[in-house]
Formats: sequence, C-alpha cells, structure tokens
Amino acid sequence: MSDTSMPKEEGLDHSLAFLREGYEFILHRRKSFQSNIFETTLLWKKAICLGGKKGAELFYDPDKFMRAGAAPNRLVKTLFGEGAVQTLDGEQHRNRKGMFMSIMTRTQLQKLDQLIEREWEKASEQWEQYDQINLYEESQYILMRAACAWAGVPLDDEQKRTEQMRHLFESPAALGPDYWQGRTSRSGADQWMAELVKQVRNGELHPIREGALYVFSWHRDIDGELLPEKVAAVEVLNIVRPIVAISIFIAFSALALHQFPQEKGRLQKGDGSIHRFVQEVRRFYPFFPAAIAKVKKDFQWEGYQFQEGTLTLLDIYGNNHDPHLWEQPDLFQPDRFLDWDGSPFDFIPQGGGDFHMGHRCAGEWVTIQVMEVSVDYLVNRLQYKVPNQDLSYSHTSMPTMPKSQMILTDIQKITS
Repeated sequence: MSDTSMPKEEGLDHSLAFLREGYEFILHRRKSFQSNIFETTLLWKKAICLGGKKGAELFYDPDKFMRAGAAPNRLVKTLFGEGAVQTLDGEQHRNRKGMFMSIMTRTQLQKLDQLIEREWEKASEQWEQYDQINLYEESQYILMRAACAWAGVPLDDEQKRTEQMRHLFESPAALGPDYWQGRTSRSGADQWMAELVKQVRNGELHPIREGALYVFSWHRDIDGELLPEKVAAVEVLNIVRPIVAISIFIAFSALALHQFPQEKGRLQKGDGSIHRFVQEVRRFYPFFPAAIAKVKKDFQWEGYQFQEGTLTLLDIYGNNHDPHLWEQPDLFQPDRFLDWDGSPFDFIPQGGGDFHMGHRCAGEWVTIQVMEVSVDYLVNRLQYKVPNQDLSYSHTSMPTMPKSQMILTDIQKITS
C-alpha cells in the first residue's frame, strides 16, 4: 500500500478547524474516514493523526518517533518551558525522566498525600465563614501550597505565584492578551525558580533533600554536568505547575458528584471505590486533546508510509472515548475500571506508554493521589450545596472546565 492510500483531508490548512473543534477534531475525522489514521495539514505542515490502541503503541515507539522540535513554539513558551523533559529524546530523555521518577517514591508520595490533606483541612475551615467559594480557584491555592512544600520551594507570594502557574496551563491555546499573559508569567516564573536554584547551589538556601528543588538543582546530565540554572528551574516548575493544574480535574470531580448523585451516594456508603471514580473522571472529561511527536526516520506501518520529520498527533481525548476501546464511552461508569486490564495504550488521559522509559507523564501517579484525597474531602469531609450556575463545559476551549468553575455554598465540615 502506498502513501497515497492514507485517508487525506482536503484543503490548504486546518489549524482554524482544530481550534473550532478542539478536543474532538481528530475523533470527528476518525469517524468520518472510518480510519484510525489520516493525513491533514496543521500550521501549513503535513500532519498525520493516529488513534486507537495500535496507533498509541506505534506513537510511543522511541525508534520511530521523537519529541525534539515537535511541540509548537507556543506550547514550549508557556506550558513546557524551554529545555523541558517533554522536548527530549533518547539518552537525554531517559536521564531527565529518571530525575523525575527519583522523587516519585512511595515515601514521597505519602508525604504529598499528607500535605494535600493538611491544606484541604486549613482551607475548609476558612470556607465555613464564606457565603460561597469558587472551587476551581480555591483548589489552586490548596495545590500550590502543597506542591511547593513537597518540592521544597519557598513560596514568597502565594497569590502571584499561583496565578503564574494558572496562566502557564490556561494560555497555550489562547489568543491575544491571554496568550501573552502566559508568556509573561512563564518569564516571571522561570526567573523566580532560577534564582532559587542559584541560591541552592551557592549554599544560601537549604531545601529538603528529597524535594524537587534540591534534587533537580544537583542533578547531572549524561555528560556529568549540572543542568543550566534555567533548565533546572523549568523542571522544578514542571513539578509545581502540573500539580496546580489538577484543579481542573477537581472541578470536574465536583461536577461529576453533582451530576451523578448515585456515585456520590456509593462513595459515602463505601460501596464505590474512590480510585475507580477518579479514573472515570480522568477518562470522561477533557484534559489533553492530543500528544505531539515527529517521525524519527522513514518507515512503513500497516502499509502506510511515514516520512522523516512528519508531524504526528495521537488522539488522547478520542482514545478515551473510542467505542472500540470502551463500552458506551459517553456514559459515566466508574465500574468499567473493575475489569480494566491496565493497558498503557487505551486509557491515556495524560499520555501513554511506559512511565520510566517512555514519555508517559511522570506526574500521573501524583494526579491520581491528589484527586483521591480531594474527592474524599468533597464526599466524606464536607457538606455543601451547588447553587444554580452554568455547569456546561466547552469541547473547543483548551483547557476546558465548567463555565462557572464550580461555585459551592453553605459549606460545613463533617465532624466524626
């Protein structure tokens, strides 16, 4: 089968269509072409889009795809940061990924659990005094305080730094002033963290030795050299920023508890697993639309020709809603995870593949644990009401969340 046999979307460029259709851009075309592979044009460049379990397995083959130079500049300049682990390949990537995984020990993850619980406790005591709270915003401060304490980062200006983290993950797909706010926040956050790295290396600052600030400040690359201060800073932010971004999932968790009250009742009675509920929130609601790579060298797969340098996207949202992978994917059913086989290529809300050697998000375990603690608080530690508000969410805004950002009223702590 030749390259011309690959389904191809006609037209000069489909970047605007991607922005209009958002999370469902690839899935719509997979359904239209009745194919898990097709060719389109994005940013005036040929792009191949992949879906399905086999497509994910192919995408995460390090012999066939690379990340260097694949991510659009606006992602690097806002979300990832320059020189970040997400942009590396081969030995450099394995070295840097090992740095991240070194702090994901059982002991450290348990410590993060304790920090998250402490911050929920402190925040909920204050919420009882308020008429209402914005859960999305309030959870960002909870997560920022816990993330910095876990990473050993002194938090000099809580509001300013939390807003910077929010801008980093809200701005990549934005246009106009919102995007440039993300660029400004990236610059400010990089400078802040680089100064802390410098202070650690100069002996002026002594953070906890198990935290990301200390570990990353003294990490050495494959040549035995310390990472440049700015790169070490970017990677510390790649611990803090994703933890704060879990606020999106917390808002969606509260939405699910409201829209599917039978699930909240099960969790309150202990009849449903919080872990399964969290996994279904991560599958059901949009988070990342797609992962991006480039073809490393010419190869043929199932008769289709892949040319070196071709931009390739993996349909993350679409795989999590693929009826060939999930029975009734548009229904919220946590018990589907009772018999899920744990495949790293069908359930990929934060990317797929191997944790230690591949490009699967190093913070996925953190995300699950933080969500489990947070859902437990919403279900078993707090009483609250959800007033009338706009709980719809867009499939075109990236990232997306309930439009009201989940307003809660009449908050009271449940005392045992």
